[in-house]
Amino acid sequence: MIRTALLVTAASLLALTAHAAAGAAAGAAEGTAEGTAAGRLALKRVLLSTGGVGYFELEARVSGDSDLALEVRRDQVDDVLKSIVVYDETGGVGTIGLPGPEPLETAFRELPVSPDDLGSPTALLNALRGAEVTVGGARALSGRLLSVTEETVQLPDGGGTVPRHRVSLMTGDGLRQLVLEDADGLRFTDPALQAQLDRALAAMAEGTRKERRRLTVRVTGSGERTVRVGYVVAAPLWKATYRLTLPKAGTGQGALQGWAVLENLSGEDWRDVDLTVVSGNPVTLRQALYTAYFVNRPEVPVEVLGRVLPRPDEGGVEVGTADQSRARMAEAAPPAPGMPAPTMAPAPKAMGAPAQGYAAPPPAVPLAAESTAATAQVLFRYPQPVSVANGGTLMMPIAAKALPAERIALYQPSVQPRHPLAAVRLDNDTGGALPPGVLTLFDQTAAGAAFVGDARMATLPAGEKRMLSFAVDQDLTIDRAERPDETLSRATLADGVLQLTVTERQTTTYTLAGAREDRSVVIEHPRRGGWDLVEPRPAAGGTVEATPGAWRLPVAVPAGKTVALAVVTERPRQERMVLTDLDPDRIVALAAAPQLPAPVREALGRVGALRATLAEKERRVAGLEREQAEQVKEQERLRENLGALPNGSDLQKRTLAKMGEIETRLDGLSRSLTAARGEVEAARRTLTDQVRGLRL
Repeated sequence: MIRTALLVTAASLLALTAHAAAGAAAGAAEGTAEGTAAGRLALKRVLLSTGGVGYFELEARVSGDSDLALEVRRDQVDDVLKSIVVYDETGGVGTIGLPGPEPLETAFRELPVSPDDLGSPTALLNALRGAEVTVGGARALSGRLLSVTEETVQLPDGGGTVPRHRVSLMTGDGLRQLVLEDADGLRFTDPALQAQLDRALAAMAEGTRKERRRLTVRVTGSGERTVRVGYVVAAPLWKATYRLTLPKAGTGQGALQGWAVLENLSGEDWRDVDLTVVSGNPVTLRQALYTAYFVNRPEVPVEVLGRVLPRPDEGGVEVGTADQSRARMAEAAPPAPGMPAPTMAPAPKAMGAPAQGYAAPPPAVPLAAESTAATAQVLFRYPQPVSVANGGTLMMPIAAKALPAERIALYQPSVQPRHPLAAVRLDNDTGGALPPGVLTLFDQTAAGAAFVGDARMATLPAGEKRMLSFAVDQDLTIDRAERPDETLSRATLADGVLQLTVTERQTTTYTLAGAREDRSVVIEHPRRGGWDLVEPRPAAGGTVEATPGAWRLPVAVPAGKTVALAVVTERPRQERMVLTDLDPDRIVALAAAPQLPAPVREALGRVGALRATLAEKERRVAGLEREQAEQVKEQERLRENLGALPNGSDLQKRTLAKMGEIETRLDGLSRSLTAARGEVEAARRTLTDQVRGLRL
């Protein structure tokens, strides 16, 4: 039986661990206790945002200066450090402290033992060899630890073996040994070492709570008052869901119910909290504030002075009076231009001493809550306290009202090309915006309510309308036919440039038939950039609506009738042509176009004739240039052959004669090219002058 009574034993470790666990439980109870006990933070308010975060506010009654403990999960510390705010009625906030990211490693970094050394008395004593200890019991000893060795001892009567640990001490009387299991107690003589071991055990107890961190909020002030502590951390996104009962014939009112679906994954129960959900699109950021960062500094080499070898003194010449004066003047001369004169640096101030004129920052002042929801958000606050168990789900009503609703048939060709969609036009007259969500629709029948479909509802601001589609209307068939066309609306000719304005027209005819009862149909006609709606024109009441991608055109379809709707869209297109750059055939084609005015066609005919003349002269020049190139190539060939022929031979004579003929032909081609190029330039000038003179 082990009778060792070390001051640092497993029993002590268990006691400290139990104490830390009790503290953690007490801290958790502070956040969940009903009411606000004096000096304890209790969760009072929860605000969940569609930005994926939640605001949690806790309260405590304090008197004078107080320390408030706030426990959060390890993964929430960055957000808490970024957003924590303290509201004090009459006091201020001092500091907010918490353990480091790795408290166990930080604590043992300065201790003489490691966490493994606290696993057993033997490991601890071996780790502290050389420390002075005092052993109590029948053999009281004091000395320094040399070693602890394990040995096996045979129990009497063959009862087996047990391990024993022999401790070696260096005492004033020399080396002494004892069996650790036979000692009544063993303590470390050095109080500083004992204090370090106490801190090590406390750090291990704290390390068992590695998934949570405790922040200590220091508030300063006098008198009894309420202190509120709030922070923003990541939270599950709350969802909006709606139910709409379609209006009965002649009523024009649909019954809307809206609900918020939310989860409590905060790690603790919510008991009688003030619950609010917020709809909006706020900017939410994260930053690793709980991580230590170090600035990379450039590393420079250590300056090592080289060895100095003084030279032998060889004597000097005494300086005369004039030289001495000049030397003194040089020493007293002012610094060179651009060099500052040396000054005495002021004595540094004591560390922590406030500078003259420094004023301490004012204490924390509670911020006034904004009473308007115009900051791009809509708030839904439940009027009664709410309780949700940790991990639980809650549905909270956010809307319950009769809204103006109209049944319509919405035709969207890209969704269903043959049939419109059964839809309802919902008008939000609640005075506040409704967040996006899925809408489940019901219809009242003689047998009761019946499900008719689901619809997706985007954000619906106050005073606006939305068309919500929930089914395909098979009773109504829509055919669509398209016919493109182009017309010349304007032609101008100036400075040799012909500009044409062509109007492109697209006519789409919708034919609606097959309705067994009267239908109010809205056709979404695709809206393309640059195209204008010509027909049908908006009526005086402005029945035609425009969305970013479509025009919405209303059509009334009586039961059993066929209705046609023609939709005409137009856009202008500009064409710019430089006449001198066009080939003759293109100009002739333009001159024959019946869409152009007669004066323009006549002018183009004259330009075409001049352009044809110019083209003919350009072709003649090109032909002469090709012939000249061929003659030059033949001349070079004959010149190469002439070098290989015998002097005075008939072949040499014939080659020379041939070369003479080519030279004569080249002279004639050169004169013809010069004349032809002149004719081209003259024809080009005539064309240019003719074109520039046109103003039509």
